[in-house]
Amino acid sequence: MIFKTFWRKKENKTDTKSELEIKTDHFKYRTDLEMRFTDLDMMGHVNNAVYFTYMEIGRTKYWKQAIQWDWKKTGVVIGKAENSYIKPIHPGDKISIYVRTSRIGNTSFDLEYAIVKLKNNEEILCSKGKTVCVVYDYESKSPVAIPEKERSKMIAFEQLA
Repeated sequence: MIFKTFWRKKENKTDTKSELEIKTDHFKYRTDLEMRFTDLDMMGHVNNAVYFTYMEIGRTKYWKQAIQWDWKKTGVVIGKAENSYIKPIHPGDKISIYVRTSRIGNTSFDLEYAIVKLKNNEEILCSKGKTVCVVYDYESKSPVAIPEKERSKMIAFEQLA
């Protein structure tokens, strides 16, 4: 059955394959992930909600190593999180996550993720994700400008213009 909206005259057609492709050589940070028994669902693969936990682990390690974010001064909250599931992850798979800063605004920045598994010495893309991170002052309960120190480190690490 096809549903058609009345307010759109032209159908949007996209090439979903091109949306799912990602080049890991554009990422400067990669870390291994350890799969836990609790990550699996009754279908025998990593549960879809766990991918967001993997992204959280990846960004925490990324910020600690690449940016040295000062959590006592400035917090970060997630304004938006999305993930595209491409291939399942099964018990015994060796998995890694790539993380990169892809956009830096005034009070927010975007992080992109690629979760891969290693099979026959080849990386297989399992998912790609993105989060919009908002710099947040918990005292005033409002977004604040990205601190210059962290902004400079993100730009330098990612070699952004």
